[in-house]
Amino acid sequence: MSTPGHDDPLSKERSHLAASRSALRAMREDVESLDITDVTANWVNAAVLEAQIEQRIKALADLSETPLFFGRLDYLHAPGAEQAEGGEGERFYVGRRHVHDADGDPMVIDWRAPVSQPFYRASKKDPQDVSLRRRFGYTGGDLTAYEDEHLLDTAEAATTSRLLQQEIERPRVGPMRDIVATIQPEQDEIVRAGLSGSVCVQGGPGTGKTAVGLHRVAYLLYAHRERLARTGTLVIGPNRSFLHYIEQVLPALGELTVRQATVDDLVAHVEVRGTDEATTAVIKGDARMAEVLRRALYSHVVPPTEGVVVVRGSRRWRVPVYELEEIVRELLARDIRYGAAREALPQRIAHAVLVQMERAGEAPDDRVQNAVARNAAVKALVKSVWPQVDPARLVLRLLTDADFLAEHAEGVLTGDEQKAVLWVKPARSVKSARWSPADAVLIDEATDLIERTHSLGHVVLDEAQDLSPMQYRAVGRRCTTGSATVLGDLAQGTTPWATRSWEEALGHLGKGEAVVEELTAGFRVPTDVIAYASRLLPHIAPGLTPVASIRENPGFFDIRTADAGPADVVAACRELLEREGSVGLIAADARVPELAAALAAAGIGHVGPGEETTHATRLTLVPASLAKGLEYDYVVLDEPQAVVDGEPDERTGLRRLYVALTRAVSGLIVTHGTGLPPQLVS
Repeated sequence: MSTPGHDDPLSKERSHLAASRSALRAMREDVESLDITDVTANWVNAAVLEAQIEQRIKALADLSETPLFFGRLDYLHAPGAEQAEGGEGERFYVGRRHVHDADGDPMVIDWRAPVSQPFYRASKKDPQDVSLRRRFGYTGGDLTAYEDEHLLDTAEAATTSRLLQQEIERPRVGPMRDIVATIQPEQDEIVRAGLSGSVCVQGGPGTGKTAVGLHRVAYLLYAHRERLARTGTLVIGPNRSFLHYIEQVLPALGELTVRQATVDDLVAHVEVRGTDEATTAVIKGDARMAEVLRRALYSHVVPPTEGVVVVRGSRRWRVPVYELEEIVRELLARDIRYGAAREALPQRIAHAVLVQMERAGEAPDDRVQNAVARNAAVKALVKSVWPQVDPARLVLRLLTDADFLAEHAEGVLTGDEQKAVLWVKPARSVKSARWSPADAVLIDEATDLIERTHSLGHVVLDEAQDLSPMQYRAVGRRCTTGSATVLGDLAQGTTPWATRSWEEALGHLGKGEAVVEELTAGFRVPTDVIAYASRLLPHIAPGLTPVASIRENPGFFDIRTADAGPADVVAACRELLEREGSVGLIAADARVPELAAALAAAGIGHVGPGEETTHATRLTLVPASLAKGLEYDYVVLDEPQAVVDGEPDERTGLRRLYVALTRAVSGLIVTHGTGLPPQLVS
């Protein structure tokens, strides 16, 4: 590895970095100077174009602390014709975005471009026509080192990149960073998988599955920008703290249009003010509820009991009851949405009238058909045969009317299950009801039965193992015509309805054809920490492959008896704060207030999950229920047994503990005043 003052090539690389930054600045200034006064035809087009220009300016921001390029490829020959940039012996600087000079020649190639792919996948066994791969080391935004790998030199022993290891282990403060400089070959294959197929990634702690999912979105936006600009993309996370933690990754890669949401955000048709017992929530989240809802909805359709007479001028046109019955049967058999069928019914009746008109020698057109469809008699018939149904009112009736529920749950839910989902205190109205999160998902299902949910081009679903079957269905209808990237770890399922297998989950999602990939190489969690946490795997996910840490640095790990209670926990936090990087104090939810008071008394500032850390305040106090998906350089885990006891059953508690144990990137201190869970001791 070369360092300043020892090698002239470093000065040349610094010059290229400076020139690239100047070129990026010029690209931004060119966009800022655009005059669209005489370009657009009206104010609407002008507003759209102004918004696009503003987005482009933001995408061209030069982040001073973020390296503009992190690698270089020296090719033996010109890349294939599909990569027009390049000639024999040409070199390419690989970075987070494309940068070109005043003549349009590339100075930095986007990491997503085909010509950049060998940076992640080339090896001595398969050099992919690359003679040299160079990695760059940075301190802040300054280029301070480089490291070369001669892929054609078989005599040169293959070694682990020190710069790569340093980048992986680099301390962090604040939100999640991109991993664009450290993507591994097995991760890159998932990132660059095609848009048409869905992918499910099973990955243990520290395998980079979240980062892979986010970089996959960035890649798909690069490769299919026009299509996804029309259809849209969405990242779904487990909670707001998690979304805040990851929200800067895509903007750092120049992607600003990806929406982020939780499942609760997607189904927010009503205000959620209530909670369910675990048993009730499991039943409400069961996929069988979809059939109960479908039956309840279509029970509103009743066969017509008499014909309809349409008066137009001096003529009377009668559609007999048997013909109306046939129209209703055909609409039911078509398996279209309830609302779409209801809208089609008056048009079908009007068409029957027009057929009679034509037989009588008249020549009616579409205007006549629409007028007949709006006829008062036709509208009255539609209202009685196929009435409008409000999805929230439908769910409210199912949950409060025992007879209505029994009628439509017969053969689907047992008697005990029906009793479990019925409300003890029926609400008087939709607005006064204390809806639970599971109820909101039921309303979303009913809404989709009535009107089709808009489908996006691609959806990333992270921490998917915690979703119920009905929640999977809610996500799936957001990508019925698009694809999905599903990310999760079966061992980290911490809800009573946690996913049992990916095959089952993908079926509920409507993506049964998705390819399931498994990431088992741990890049983030130290060896000693992951080995300790893996003691729980036989108890929480038998048969799942343990994560194998590839970190050369074993990390810092210690188990301590907290005889002095919170004082010992505070001391451990103070010790870790003397090191560089972020610190997380994770504890059972019930113990958080006591620990917060102890930290305040000791004069140690802290923030909550989702709040921004700073160099002055690097400690985050994290309830165990919100720890999933978060990472800290160092973690203090308070009272593991309390974390287990805080859940409704031991298996869920042990899974919650597994999550908490694996949030550390560089070191972990476990403190306990009571005994450790026996599964950790054995």
